[in-house]
Amino acid sequence: MQVLTSLILAAFVGYIGAWYVGAIEGNFALLLFLATVVTGAYWLAERLYFLPQRRKVAEAVAASTTQRREELERMGLRPDGSDDLKDTRQKLLMQPWWLDWTAGLFPVILVVFLLRSFLFEPFKIPSGSMYPTLWVGDLILVNKFTYGLRLPVINTRITQGAAPQRGDVIVFRYPPQPNVDYIKRIVGLPGDKVAYLNKRLTINGQPVPTTALPDFFEEDAMRYFKQFQEKFGDGTHNVLNNSDVPAFIQGASNFQYRENCNYSVEGVTCTVPDGHFFVMGDNRDNSLDSRYWGFVPEGNIVGRAFFIWMNFGNFKRIGAFN
Repeated sequence: MQVLTSLILAAFVGYIGAWYVGAIEGNFALLLFLATVVTGAYWLAERLYFLPQRRKVAEAVAASTTQRREELERMGLRPDGSDDLKDTRQKLLMQPWWLDWTAGLFPVILVVFLLRSFLFEPFKIPSGSMYPTLWVGDLILVNKFTYGLRLPVINTRITQGAAPQRGDVIVFRYPPQPNVDYIKRIVGLPGDKVAYLNKRLTINGQPVPTTALPDFFEEDAMRYFKQFQEKFGDGTHNVLNNSDVPAFIQGASNFQYRENCNYSVEGVTCTVPDGHFFVMGDNRDNSLDSRYWGFVPEGNIVGRAFFIWMNFGNFKRIGAFN
């Protein structure tokens, strides 16, 4: 078992190492699932077989030692070593290293697996596409059950949750590369006609209410950008525009349902297909989103982002956001 366990642990370390250096595209959900299964199997084996075997050996040693002590007492000799018997029993009952690194870790890995798969998942904001709402370095929590619980790895829905709404900030699997997670804001629901022309957002022919705000200073770019407040229903959020960037969409890919979109020098107009969503970054002129690579299938949604739990460069960032 030591050799087998060494090989299994080496395989996990090798996978993580190859992922870290970029040799492979890792899948953390799959890695965590496999770790849970493997350590769970060792935990069951420990409870049902290995621990009972060690107890039998410890009891046998204790019985043999007790019998030997009684024989010495009948011979008039005074036996010593009661403390040695306790130490020997403890050593016999102690888990070997290969069970410490498997069965011993199972409860912790199981808790992480359940929390991450069905309740909340942490993410780190890697880019400025969601300024001014989310900043680079923000560590956020994503609610995994708002839109319905899904089985990990295969992502099959098992409960019916709430329907995604306009204005929700979601984490989703990037359609051109599903093992990469993106974060954007939903602006178009299935069946909506979304137009982003001359940097003004219109949904089903109705302009989204917009209010000008003071310019926003983006520390990464070291410059000011035009800032506006948009309103979806009862909720509001802020967006940025760069007056130096033209309105037309340059470099849109040949994505699925592209025939639903019409591109012009003014921007783009799209009709959202059933079961899909149109998403955009709040930093409108610095975001690769549905304007460029298409619609987000409902099955790609990971969850709804709702809370910044840490930003090591700015503790004031901690809190909920719209």
